[in-house]
Amino acid sequence: MFATVDTSMEFSSLALNSSTSAIAYCRKHHGRFVAELEEFIRFPSISAQVQHNGDIRRCAEWLAGHLQKIGMERVVVFPTRGYPIVYAEKCHAPGKPTVLIYGHYDVQPAEPLIEWQSPPFEPVIRGEDLYGRGASDDKGQLFTHVKALEALLRGGRRLPVNVKCLFEGEEEIGSPNLPAFMIANRRLLAADCAVISDTQIPAAGQPAITYALRGSINFELEIFGQKRELHSGVLGGAIHNPLQALCEMIAQMHDQAGRIAIPGFYDRVRRWDAKERAYMNRVGPSDEKILQDAGAAMGWGEPGYSLYERTTIRPAITVTAIHGGYQGSGAKAAIPTRAVAKLNFRLVPDQDPQEIDRLFRKYVAKITPPGMRIRIRTFASSRPVLIDRNHPALMAAARAYHQGFGAAPIFLRNGGTIPVVGLIQEILHLPVVLMGFGLPDDAIHGANEKFYLPNFFNGIETGIRFLTAIGQRQHASLVRRDNRQIFVTQ
Repeated sequence: MFATVDTSMEFSSLALNSSTSAIAYCRKHHGRFVAELEEFIRFPSISAQVQHNGDIRRCAEWLAGHLQKIGMERVVVFPTRGYPIVYAEKCHAPGKPTVLIYGHYDVQPAEPLIEWQSPPFEPVIRGEDLYGRGASDDKGQLFTHVKALEALLRGGRRLPVNVKCLFEGEEEIGSPNLPAFMIANRRLLAADCAVISDTQIPAAGQPAITYALRGSINFELEIFGQKRELHSGVLGGAIHNPLQALCEMIAQMHDQAGRIAIPGFYDRVRRWDAKERAYMNRVGPSDEKILQDAGAAMGWGEPGYSLYERTTIRPAITVTAIHGGYQGSGAKAAIPTRAVAKLNFRLVPDQDPQEIDRLFRKYVAKITPPGMRIRIRTFASSRPVLIDRNHPALMAAARAYHQGFGAAPIFLRNGGTIPVVGLIQEILHLPVVLMGFGLPDDAIHGANEKFYLPNFFNGIETGIRFLTAIGQRQHASLVRRDNRQIFVTQ
């Protein structure tokens, strides 16, 4: 619970009036807000593709200009070794808590373009959905907070808390330059809690607060065979094919039941008691709902767990790409010299990415066929995250959700990874509120990504109410704590 504080009726009345005026302002300007979000989406800010370097920097400048336009102060576009970080603040509420708002303005690649019904960077509204790359992940969700700030500053004439904004352009490539920035700017980023909107809720009428995320680590496994391509008729069956060898190795990553076969992989996987699993079963999506949202006919994976459990409290290995041999049209009868696979590992408490890296390399060395050479590259990794469901900031978010959406939120785990959550916990030591507004069918990272516009509007109002709820508490009532290992069963 919040610590008991003396909050005067005068302040409560002012806060209520400010919130009401801000919500009225928001509803009056729905059309403009959508048009501005469309302008934001038009930037092809794809951090994974170097040809879009200029687009990313222009997007950062646009976002900074917009923050300045709505009344934020100390707006800075910080250069990094990669893409810029946009910072802004408004800190004129002495004695009130400070909220750090995080979001990312970079997006995933849009390919294959042929699968899009409309160009990915020419946003279009169909029904009540706004389509475009980044509409949900994360430009639309980020923008709910920007518009909430505008509504409070222009409609309510004041912010009920101190606010700092941290918007980065490298989240989709693992935030490689964010840790150094956060370490170097701890004082600048000092706050009492952080809020991030980069997650999904089960349905438009059912908001949810995410309290757990899986960690991740990515590998590129490359295998080399003979020195040159060989005629598959002359030497096929006599010389081992690197592409076939790679497939054989990948097949050995799981046993026949779907469990990961790497020795020691499960040694640190936390086991959850019947009470927690019953809670997850009660509030989480059913197998049927997950399959429906995925457009899949049947599930797969480790026996003894529901699909929701497999994607949240159990680890996973996914082969995300494989390449080798001739890729052109027609046939080429040749044994390739090399092959490459990309693998994504999802980790759960209490797995350590560095330990998993060592176990994976040891196992790959063991199963590599004779005569083959391997090379392993490790890419961005993140630790799994747990958040205390009973933290005061999450309770404020729950109340804001209830008012903004007209329904009480549930608490859910998420199988994805948001690297910045762990960074905020470990570097800034802040409690994190994961307050998402996306839907399961938003097609994030896929073709025809969209954002449900009623969620956009409800998200703005929820953001207004969240800041108002936090502002009604004194600075000292939001107790800072390192909550990496906190877990409270409901």
